[in-house]
Amino acid sequence: MDILILGGSRFIGRHTVEAALQGGHRVTVLNRGQSPDDLPPEVERLRGDLDQGADGLVALEGRRWDACADISGYTPRQVRASAERLRGQIGRYVYVSSRAAYAEPCPLPITEDHALQRPAAQDITEIDGETYGPLKVACEEVVREVYGPACTIVRPQVVAGPDDQSLRYTYWVERAARGGVMLAPGDGSDHLQVIDVRDVARFLVRVIEQDRPGTFNLAGARLTWAEFLRLAGAEAVRWTAPAKLGAALSDTELGLYVSDEAPDAGRMYVSAERAIQAGLTITDPAVTIRDTQIWASGKALPYALTPAREAELLART
Repeated sequence: MDILILGGSRFIGRHTVEAALQGGHRVTVLNRGQSPDDLPPEVERLRGDLDQGADGLVALEGRRWDACADISGYTPRQVRASAERLRGQIGRYVYVSSRAAYAEPCPLPITEDHALQRPAAQDITEIDGETYGPLKVACEEVVREVYGPACTIVRPQVVAGPDDQSLRYTYWVERAARGGVMLAPGDGSDHLQVIDVRDVARFLVRVIEQDRPGTFNLAGARLTWAEFLRLAGAEAVRWTAPAKLGAALSDTELGLYVSDEAPDAGRMYVSAERAIQAGLTITDPAVTIRDTQIWASGKALPYALTPAREAELLART
């Protein structure tokens, strides 16, 4: 098949390119060309900018693909530009949304039938913790409006694994691998749930191959924090009140922790049963941890919490 990927050079996009190539498909990526590009040479590269609307997508003119996987659309303006530009040029539009689209608190686990947040206004372009979910809802509406049954929506949970530059997950598995006494939030009994980026990539290719419509949550196995850090190889854990860690870790790194009793506990309790029935594979959490540690070990990533700062906090707890 001929597959167009909007994005394609980083994390989910890069792994989706690899999954599509492994499936024997021809891949074209469209992006701004501003991120490092180590994609295989057989990938066709087009340059474009969704923020420029139709003027930024002239490279798509006169072309046709069996499907498009939109991994880079975060605002309704961006998604409307690509969706309308590609109308009549693709068979299926697969949009990568987010678990953040759901309104919380809500009954758990979160399924595809749960209520969504109120969509953001079409002219909102600022992306932050408050607007991210509503923007994804607005983008989903655009895709459904333009493509109807010829679209597929996927809502990944926290995505983790090799090539994740955010440190949200990587910090914890890299820190555990360094050994010694480490700080961690809570008491070990709260739950964590992520989805391996390679599982996301393989599922995107699968729904394209099957021309499968619908909306799908993508989530992996739920672990307690104690189980998670044990799998990561932590030697000793000093469980700490999240508020104390919050002064040292950013919202991104500490954002992996959610109390089971919190109003937004659904961030770590998502049902992927519908996607599993459609062919989603779930990587063993130990494999995701191992492969992330291997990837991070050669990258000299910045410390989310420096050893000196952690030692200072350990001395106070």
